[in-house]
Amino acid sequence: MGAVFNGAAAVTYLIGHEYPTSQADMRGIPRKYVPVLGLLPAAGTVGLLAGLAVPLLGTLAASGLVLYFIGAIIAHLRVGSRDIVGGIVFLVTAAAALVLGLAYHGAV
Repeated sequence: MGAVFNGAAAVTYLIGHEYPTSQADMRGIPRKYVPVLGLLPAAGTVGLLAGLAVPLLGTLAASGLVLYFIGAIIAHLRVGSRDIVGGIVFLVTAAAALVLGLAYHGAV
């Protein structure tokens, strides 16, 4: 589930969809960074999928996604936006992938 969510988010950033661009504008993030911000969840998606074969990669990817979405929520709050439900959903999904991976494979 986490790979699907993050893969979809990455695609919206990488194809230049209006939503991430408008969100970046609202938060004062230069548009040239929007594709870079899309590469992070894309890398997380690849890492979660690779984690099916190499658990350490899944753990690292899930950890990175947790940090990414904490940063995204902070960026929203920093500019006074209270539109953080989406970020929280993604954060919970990444945290669930991390916790479930650690519970199943142990601390690798």
